[in-house]
Amino acid sequence: MGVAVCLAAPLILISCGAGGGGGSASTASFNIEPLGTQNLSAAEVDDIVARAVQASISRGVQSTIAITDRVGNVLAVYQMNNAAPNTTITSGLPGANGNGLDGFTPVPSTLAAIAKAITGAYLSSTGNAFSTRTASQIVQEFFQPGERGQPSGPLYGVQFSQLPCSDLNVWLSQSNSIGPKRSPLGLSADPGGFPIYQEGRVIGGIGVISSVNAGTNGIYGLDRDILTSETDLEEEIAFAALSATFRAPEAIRANRITANGQTFQFSNTTPAVAGLAPLAGNGNYVAVAGYKTAANSIAGTSYGTTQSGYVATSNPAFNGLDTFTLITNPADNTAVRFPPTAGSNLTQAEVQNILAEGMKTANRARAQIRFPLGAAAQVTVSVVDTDGDVLGLIRSSDAPIFGTDVSVQKARSALAFSSAQALTDFSAIDNGQHAAFATAMNSFFTQSANVLNGTAAFSARAIGNVHRPYFPDGEEGKPKGPLSSPLASWSPFNVGFQLNVVTTKVLGTLGAPVRTVVGGNQFAPDPSQTCVDDTNIPAGRQNRFANGLQIFPGGFPIYKGDTLVGAVGVSGDGVDQDDMIGYLGVLNGANAVGSTMRPFPSTLFTANELSNSGEFLKYVQCPQTPFNDSSAQNVCPAP
Repeated sequence: MGVAVCLAAPLILISCGAGGGGGSASTASFNIEPLGTQNLSAAEVDDIVARAVQASISRGVQSTIAITDRVGNVLAVYQMNNAAPNTTITSGLPGANGNGLDGFTPVPSTLAAIAKAITGAYLSSTGNAFSTRTASQIVQEFFQPGERGQPSGPLYGVQFSQLPCSDLNVWLSQSNSIGPKRSPLGLSADPGGFPIYQEGRVIGGIGVISSVNAGTNGIYGLDRDILTSETDLEEEIAFAALSATFRAPEAIRANRITANGQTFQFSNTTPAVAGLAPLAGNGNYVAVAGYKTAANSIAGTSYGTTQSGYVATSNPAFNGLDTFTLITNPADNTAVRFPPTAGSNLTQAEVQNILAEGMKTANRARAQIRFPLGAAAQVTVSVVDTDGDVLGLIRSSDAPIFGTDVSVQKARSALAFSSAQALTDFSAIDNGQHAAFATAMNSFFTQSANVLNGTAAFSARAIGNVHRPYFPDGEEGKPKGPLSSPLASWSPFNVGFQLNVVTTKVLGTLGAPVRTVVGGNQFAPDPSQTCVDDTNIPAGRQNRFANGLQIFPGGFPIYKGDTLVGAVGVSGDGVDQDDMIGYLGVLNGANAVGSTMRPFPSTLFTANELSNSGEFLKYVQCPQTPFNDSSAQNVCPAP
């Protein structure tokens, strides 16, 4: 069997056929346009759930099954009669148990299943199909997991995005409405979650949590060793629930995509499609507070329609760039949520040009995690003000949904770490409980006894460098980075500073998942319920932490001279691509309007000038020969 995939914008032509050796080849093809009207009907949701139930029965387990659409609406949650009501979060690392989220119980199985389903939907696109097993590979201390001495996963830290306390995610409506919706536990790295496709387009996700009986908690964990190929029952059940109509196209599954010369995993098993079990008598659909108001199954939204919250951009500044935006009203596609807006030190034209130039760079860039090879990168680009408010957000039409929240996290993180108030604010969170991390970070570098005072510029990549359990990254035997948990207690559920500053709010939403909404506006929630709220942090800076922090590449502070004026964040089809698009977006955006803004300061330290015992951080890393239309190399000028 041979598979050829060709890009012919604006269509992706996928052809499958057998041939070779001079023989004839038969080819079946279909065109995937950027948008379609596909969505899951309530009857199709019922069909998928019934197959998951039958797959569970045949394997002798009881399951909780969740289905979402592409933007995170929960379409159904079904619990079999003796399914365990709760699950335990665990990495399986004894020293981590009881630290961070590791060992935490009880977590309602309904919420764990929803998190898996959202992950499958959010990490995927028409160019890549990623599962929760794929997620497990890219968030651990080694890439690949189990291959010791390697650098950490390329998306280390992404599991703490889409948080239930995020101010970016929609809260008011709990059923079929605009997205993006929050995930109860962030992104999941526990096998048993898959994207759902129809005619090549991702339209949702499925997540499964199983147990032998109600007296045994389910396990919410991850695959710690890629060198083994054990079968995971939850993964088998979730995959068996999807008929050929709903399975991801083989050509774009994670195992067809590489990073650092290594392939990802999609599934350790390819089970036959299960039969249909009767839903009546085997369990019940259930309502889930904060996520699903009624117990019955419902239809999903079609991505790209106003009902989904993601629509094509009408702003003429982005004409011809294939861009999408978020809206606030499903009845009005002109009600843009984050239009380009002036900030305290950035003009509307400057913000607009950063977004436009970022998208121009993305459209030329060769994507890393997208098939076919040579496809353009699809990303989300966001700009924030010095208080953390979003001044503008724009997306490629098919960018993975997870990047919406992550792009803002990256921008806010670069802003917060580069600000003059960094040490003060970090030490104030949770009444000083995390001051030790901030103090360790502040004194880590040999060049200066103090760096969290606005004298050094930190990119998201640089922040990640000092947030690994080994410094330098992956070098066993070396001490941890100052923001990491101690090695004896580290796990992907206990990474350190990034998680610690949001743990209280994440756990709080498990017991109180319905958040207060101010004035009936789902985009203006009670600020005390966002990811970091502390009366010791001035209100004008709390939005810097309102959807948590992010610690993998793609975020930069923006300066005019040595004055910090905002930040940019990018997330999508490859971390080096994210760096390049954000970095050049600012530089080219400045050139377009004659601005002095830069993604680095004029005379202050940048992170690449900071070292510990001679080991320097990285500030920006752009791909070599990154463009489809040019052989240019070294395209990012050094700060």
